[in-house]
Amino acid sequence: MREKQYVIAMDQGTTSSRCILFDRQGTVRSVVQREFPQLYPQPGWVEHDPMDIWSTQMGVTMEAMQKIDAQPEEIAAIGITNQRETTLVWDAATGRPVCNAIVWQCRRTADRIDQLRRDGLEEAVRRKTGLIPDAYFSASKLAWILDNVPGARQRAERGELRFGTVDAWLIWNLTEGRVHATDYTNASRTMLFDIHKLRWDQELLDYFRIPASLLPQVRPSSGLFGTTGKFGGSIPIAAAAGDQQAALFGQCGFQPGDVKSTYGTGGFLLMNTGKEAVRSRRGLLTTLAAGAGGEACYALEGSIFIAGAAIQWLRDEMKLLESAAQTEEICASVEDAGDVYVVPAFAGLGAPYWEQYARGTVVGLTRGVTRAHFIRAVVESLAYQTNDLLSAMKEESGLSLGDLKVDGGASANGFLMQFQADLSNVRIQRPQSVETTALGAAYLAGLATGFWRDLEEVQANWTCGRVFQPAIPEERRQRLLQGWQRAVRCAMAWAKDT
Repeated sequence: MREKQYVIAMDQGTTSSRCILFDRQGTVRSVVQREFPQLYPQPGWVEHDPMDIWSTQMGVTMEAMQKIDAQPEEIAAIGITNQRETTLVWDAATGRPVCNAIVWQCRRTADRIDQLRRDGLEEAVRRKTGLIPDAYFSASKLAWILDNVPGARQRAERGELRFGTVDAWLIWNLTEGRVHATDYTNASRTMLFDIHKLRWDQELLDYFRIPASLLPQVRPSSGLFGTTGKFGGSIPIAAAAGDQQAALFGQCGFQPGDVKSTYGTGGFLLMNTGKEAVRSRRGLLTTLAAGAGGEACYALEGSIFIAGAAIQWLRDEMKLLESAAQTEEICASVEDAGDVYVVPAFAGLGAPYWEQYARGTVVGLTRGVTRAHFIRAVVESLAYQTNDLLSAMKEESGLSLGDLKVDGGASANGFLMQFQADLSNVRIQRPQSVETTALGAAYLAGLATGFWRDLEEVQANWTCGRVFQPAIPEERRQRLLQGWQRAVRCAMAWAKDT
């Protein structure tokens, strides 16, 4: 019998699927990543082919194991972390999707959310789910599928279909349809789950006309979800958590007041609030956090719809970059952004504004603005949006904030991290490994199976790679922030002046 040496983290993201194998020290031993197509059938619509999600995730996992000749009997557990809110519906008998997945960024159901507000349900949604009604979440997406895919509603009412976020889709396929389950964190992002009673809410299901038979069982993030034989031997699936909650756990954000910022396709600031579900008045969300003991714990979250996706836009659509990594050198080549501000509201504005009809806005252009100024303004927008969230969080939580821990692909950009420290007047710690989302999923799975004994052993693995200290005068900081606030008002005015 071989010794258990690794935990597999399946990190299914918005633009790519990854697999990372971690050892007991939390060190990356193997990693494989593969992008998959983004589908834009109409303006404001974003879709994925569910079979692309499944096939790429399977492919990278097998390849990551093969790279280091990891055998199934050496794998202690699989932990899953995933893009949240993305909505899938499939046939319960065949496992075939009834349509493409509707991605969290998709705005097609904005009018449905407007109707919900007119129907007077906004306060009930906030009270029960901790969320602010928005097309971002799964509920209106699922209702759209039932209303618009031919035969879907009738089949759902006959109990023939299943709904899930990406974690549930992967678990279903890994267990060959034996397990239809999700976890607290993903359920809390559907706008259908009562985060206080920890169950699906019948009033909201009735409003969206969603049959209960569609819904997965909801379980704690850390624990046995089932086993898979897909990799040549039986391996337990022992964790599932939405990507942002997994990142908070991977950053060892176990105590109330611990806060992290992820710079991924979107941007997300999460603060652990412990056993208290803090109600926000500033546009933050109250959500369930990932915990290891089976008990529910809570977090405050601010969501930025477009963060790293804005840099991808510079590369892929605008053709201003060959690679995202170029941005650090380009930003450093100019003293400032030339008084240009870019508000990348390509999919509306998230927290703390929640204006779903806002669109991308550029202000301050003059004849002297260069490619470098424009690129720097886009990169700076990530820091401005994060600062909006941090300011709201400080005000509302009543908890003293320490250093800001950062992760995600864009956190590797030293210019951006220094600008964030300057703008927010906060010390930033970037860990040695920025793979904290996958690491959080691995820790949750490893704790459930005894690969790691306790939180103390996990905490001992965290090491800081670099610290960024604020270093600009307060007057300049305030001037930058005032310019950003003017730019946001322009983006909001576009939404309202129709």
